[in-house]
Amino acid sequence: MAGIVVVFDFDKTIIDRDSDNWVVDGLGFTDLFNQLLPTMPWNTLMDSMTKEMHAQGTTIDDIVEVLKRSPIHPRIVPAIKSAHALGCELRIVSDANMFFIETILEHLGVKGCFSELNSNPSFVDEEGRLRIFPYHDFTKTSHGCNLCPPNMCKGVIIERIQAGLEGEKKIIYLGDGSGDYCPSLTLGEGDYVMPRKNFPVWELICRNPMLIKADIHEWSDGEDLERVLLDIINMVSVEHNSAPLFSVDCKLQTISTSNHALPHALPVPQ
Repeated sequence: MAGIVVVFDFDKTIIDRDSDNWVVDGLGFTDLFNQLLPTMPWNTLMDSMTKEMHAQGTTIDDIVEVLKRSPIHPRIVPAIKSAHALGCELRIVSDANMFFIETILEHLGVKGCFSELNSNPSFVDEEGRLRIFPYHDFTKTSHGCNLCPPNMCKGVIIERIQAGLEGEKKIIYLGDGSGDYCPSLTLGEGDYVMPRKNFPVWELICRNPMLIKADIHEWSDGEDLERVLLDIINMVSVEHNSAPLFSVDCKLQTISTSNHALPHALPVPQ
């Protein structure tokens, strides 16, 4: 549907693992990663890890092969393809990195479904080493958000997307991590946020769902994601066209904040 922009997080939303950890573990560098983790920012650490990988003979092809084995629920790709086929504009906002995301999306055959990828920049240098840099250069300036990591404020990115939308377009935002809370706060009435149940962003929203202006629809796994996402798209279509895009045979599990109460399906953590 042309009036919908679907924004996906990547790690633990499209794929079922953190892509950085997946590569580090898959190539046997977990001990070094854990040793260096307390000493430097995450992006600097990942760039240092790729330097060490290269020094020990790991090639770009080795990294690519590990990325191709990234675990993903079998209903995620059909969900992406269906949303794209229904005319939705799809984008990614992720604190992973461009090389990992593009490699996995190409392997899955869905890179062409996305009109924009927002992530930490990365490239293969002349020596064949993968370089990874922060989306926001926090060594020069701060992005000014105390909810987000210094290298990326997803809320700022969503605000830029919102500013560039023409006409009455609704945003559906899907995520799992604490970094997905800030962009959830930037969504307005008529938008939708899909937090992954029992993950950090879900827990943050649970603390005070009244802070979220968008409609909240939780999901648990890839099958759930597909069902909830397509139901929302269908619901928006009915609102705009008075006709569903496809038949719906299941209900959404929706968190309503209109009555200032939280349903039993999403209890507030103690």
